[in-house]
Amino acid sequence: MSNPQRLRRLTLGVIGHVDHGKTSLVRALTGTDTDRLPEEKRRGISIALGFAHARFGEVEVDFIDMPGHERFVRTLVSGATGVDAALLVVAANEGVKPQTLEHLDIAALLGLKRVLVAVTKADLVEQQTAAQVGEAAAEAVRRVGLEPIVLPAMSITVGSDLAPLHQAIVDLAEAIEPQPDDGFPYLPIDRAFSLAGHGTVVTGTLRRGELRADAELVLTPGERPARVRGLQVHGRPAAVAWPGQRVAVNLRGVEPADAPRGSALIAPGLAPLSTWLSVELRAVVGAGSLRNGTRLMLLFGTAEVEARLRLLDRDTLEAGMPALAQLDCTEPVSVLARERFVLRIASPAHTVAGGIVLDPAARRRRRRDAGVLAELGALVEATPEQIVLQALKASGASGASLDRLSRLAGVSPGRARVMVGEASARIVGDIAITVDAFASVQARIRKVLAGQAESQPNGIARRRLAALVPHVGEAVLDHALSLLAAEGVIRLEGGVVRLPPRRADAESQARQVVAIAQRLVELLRQGGLGPPDVEALAPTPLARRVLDQLAKDGRAVRTFDRVQKREVFFHPDAVADAQKRLRPLLGGQGLSTGEIGAALGMSRKFSVPLLEYLDVLRFTRRQGDRRMLGPQTDGPPSGD
Repeated sequence: MSNPQRLRRLTLGVIGHVDHGKTSLVRALTGTDTDRLPEEKRRGISIALGFAHARFGEVEVDFIDMPGHERFVRTLVSGATGVDAALLVVAANEGVKPQTLEHLDIAALLGLKRVLVAVTKADLVEQQTAAQVGEAAAEAVRRVGLEPIVLPAMSITVGSDLAPLHQAIVDLAEAIEPQPDDGFPYLPIDRAFSLAGHGTVVTGTLRRGELRADAELVLTPGERPARVRGLQVHGRPAAVAWPGQRVAVNLRGVEPADAPRGSALIAPGLAPLSTWLSVELRAVVGAGSLRNGTRLMLLFGTAEVEARLRLLDRDTLEAGMPALAQLDCTEPVSVLARERFVLRIASPAHTVAGGIVLDPAARRRRRRDAGVLAELGALVEATPEQIVLQALKASGASGASLDRLSRLAGVSPGRARVMVGEASARIVGDIAITVDAFASVQARIRKVLAGQAESQPNGIARRRLAALVPHVGEAVLDHALSLLAAEGVIRLEGGVVRLPPRRADAESQARQVVAIAQRLVELLRQGGLGPPDVEALAPTPLARRVLDQLAKDGRAVRTFDRVQKREVFFHPDAVADAQKRLRPLLGGQGLSTGEIGAALGMSRKFSVPLLEYLDVLRFTRRQGDRRMLGPQTDGPPSGD
């Protein structure tokens, strides 16, 4: 389910040196004082994360006020997890300070792209000086590879006009790409407490997916079951929360002590414990070089753990340079693929590097190994869909489990299953394998049987066959054998596999055709509006001939994607159901291809050929990039 307001929401991390006016600026923007602790009010500095919310026109903004003091950088990192952009506050009378630079380093390491630059306390200096401070701050932003958006200098104490900042925030919300839905919620926890009459409440910034009341989740590390009994967003009850929102979650079945800082709420089975993480990292510009084996503090989400750096492609990492590496953690951690992290030296405390998790459940990998480096390097810039496809190709005839693909891509098993389908792969139980790899398994089986035909005329034991077709998973081998047997290519008799007699009689051939036809019709029925690809449906010439006959008989609907030059077959019931659902939606100005796909729950891979087929039926008519209801609204005719 998508969030209709998602493009009009922004989570803004407020960063900058201590006492440069961050909290005052947030208060001026929202009316909320984010310094809530007595010690913060007594000392006049922020210690904990502060939160505020405001609405500017049609844009809802969550502000996270980060502590500026160097002793609270860990708190800053936990607050910066999940923000969309940063608001950098620099005092005109002090300018860019060392902590300003470290905050910008962290913003870059956490994957942010844009930074609003607000120069405060402008009433304490000349106008030219304030402008120079703004340019120096912008240059510091550019130094770390981020895009600065410099605002007019202001003075909160004398009531500066905040309209330019309001507009800049609205423009930024329009420019931010919505976060993809990975199919599951992920909430790093920064606070847990007990509330009278309600029980345990945890808070955090929702990182992924949608979070709903009554969701059955687990607390990691440890997979402790926790059920959501209620949600609050901005202090108001909510049925659902979206990525980037500050959320308070009322949990059933856990105590506050079960959810310490560093834990997270997530769907079960998605974040297994591991001490080895494979990562891509980059050293901070201006930091000293990092040697292989260096002990560091690893910060991700709201967690902090000691880890040893293991560089895979070099012995020393110089400042500003990227590298493929592994982190050997001193205790098991639960983290997701594609999560950002920061690395710090403990003493003297400073940020030295950071990056992105490539494999969250890794094993110790060989250093300077070309295969390892190529495998990990392919994950660095890849989308989840590309990661799934790469992992499938690399797995060959062994296939890859959906759980493995899910963890490597950082998506739910359901999303991984959809991506496997869109990659034209076959799913056998919980194992995914490419069509080409599966076809090669079948070809190897036939080759082995043909080679053994003279010496073993009565066939060979399945166990012996498995040894002669190595590196094939048991489930994949069984599935390949069952399909070949259903199509009459081989015979399975007990635990023995053999080729059929060279000349099968007509009755046997007819039985094979009937069995294949029944299997194809059932696969199309199960596939609905997301049917298997032709190569997966009909991997043999006989199966293809049967599929063509089903289309002629009206038991399958053949459609064409003219752009991709490929056929897609649907079950007639699926096409009739699509027509029934589309009929009331195609009035007025009609719908675009994307809107039709969303209404039917189809990807473009399937919606385009279906719509072209409906155009031929005259059920739909195309006008520009939209489709209206056509003059013919009956179901599909029989045959082609």
